[in-house]
Amino acid sequence: MKQRTRILIALAVLAVLALVVLGADALLRRRASSAELPAGSIPLYLDGKFVAAFTPSDLEELDKTGFEDAEQGKQQEGWLLRDVIRLHVNPRKLKPGSTITATSSSRAKSVQLTWSEVDDPANQVLLALSNRGTLKLVSVLPKLDTRNEWVQDVDRIEITSP
Repeated sequence: MKQRTRILIALAVLAVLALVVLGADALLRRRASSAELPAGSIPLYLDGKFVAAFTPSDLEELDKTGFEDAEQGKQQEGWLLRDVIRLHVNPRKLKPGSTITATSSSRAKSVQLTWSEVDDPANQVLLALSNRGTLKLVSVLPKLDTRNEWVQDVDRIEITSP
């Protein structure tokens, strides 16, 4: 092999390595961009990795459902959390024991549910629109069926595999 051929091969290998490094960096930056979300966006994480973010207007394509809350008899209407999660996470990655944590940092409140609880439509685990335009997590489950148990102003959802 000539010296010139060796140099061209070495330059080609360096160019490929540079492209791989730049591509990996771009991917990491895109995933880390959750800190730059528009106001009102709710980031969704799976096992600590940013998956997606959504706003209430992004949920308009989903079917709404609702129930009458036992405490005041008011209609709570919104989108099933399972449907919201399925928009962004492959259902095969969700196990019955996966933990879903909905957090409101402004209210220093969170709730943990299992995927089997969230996936059961009878539990009516909903992201309902509040009067202020934020989302609140409500349900007919005993641990989430009264107003003081609801997670209002949800601003983060995390899914952790068992």
